[in-house]
Amino acid sequence: MILLAPMEGLLDHMLRDTLTRVGGVDRCVSEFIRITDQLMPSRVFTRIVPELLNGSRTAAGVPVRPQLLGSDPVCMAENAAKLATLNPEGIDLNFGCPAKCVNRHRGGAVLLDEPELIRDIVAAVRRAVPAHLPVSAKMRLGYMDDSRTLDCALAMVEAGAAELVVHARTKADGYKPPAYWDRIARVREAVGVPVVANGEIWNVADARRCREESGASALMLGRGMVADPGLALAVRGASGGGALLAWTQLLPLMQLFWAQVRANVAPRHQAGRLKQWLHYLRRRYPEAEEAYQRVRTLNAPDALQQALFGPAEFREAA
Repeated sequence: MILLAPMEGLLDHMLRDTLTRVGGVDRCVSEFIRITDQLMPSRVFTRIVPELLNGSRTAAGVPVRPQLLGSDPVCMAENAAKLATLNPEGIDLNFGCPAKCVNRHRGGAVLLDEPELIRDIVAAVRRAVPAHLPVSAKMRLGYMDDSRTLDCALAMVEAGAAELVVHARTKADGYKPPAYWDRIARVREAVGVPVVANGEIWNVADARRCREESGASALMLGRGMVADPGLALAVRGASGGGALLAWTQLLPLMQLFWAQVRANVAPRHQAGRLKQWLHYLRRRYPEAEEAYQRVRTLNAPDALQQALFGPAEFREAA
């Protein structure tokens, strides 16, 4: 199984839609929905996860599991129950976000120092939603160190989590290489539910080593999939071990993404969203480097569109 990771500020519903059209992804997890001290209206859930209006699936038919982030068990449970009325594919709980602004308000990875509270949150959510609805959780190895990895994982599973995604770094590690895939194996051996390995999987060789070291057959791809949209299919062996998509195949997907950005994002932020994706694509595509340099200084949406998707590009893509 291959899951598409949630990435706040990057891998939102527009990029999920684009990447799942390529193929190879079994399920997506949404970027987190922040729960504080109030019951969210349905429009908050559907704004962040518009797939809820489409049977909890992307346009390509890939299931999307909304993710909640918060530290109050009662409020998390009430919002999970509200979310359940929208018929999501499942509900995921975030215990892995490393962002300082989130951790400062007792959300995400900082809770990995409090396995008892984690148990209370998962148990409250599990009780609040229908039995048929899967509840999963995403965690890191720990906050400042990995001394409580197993305490947290066992707390989640004992409270009713049916699946764990483990990002193989602590909050203190951030996104710095390496990811400690072998430490996922300890979690997998300790819990009786499926464990998905996540972190620093950029290519097929990484995926192979991650599976070997973690013992997990299921993977979650994040930045690697953004940089190489063909990665999920390549990991499945559908492209002979390399990137599936040629640049000319990727261009129509970029145009689709850009059309969604123009329809959903404020004009002053539109160019930034496309340049953000191009920045990641530079890791894999020399053409993306050239395109990025061409539009790097452009912020007007119409100018960027002409520079990137003008007649020459369309002829090349045809």
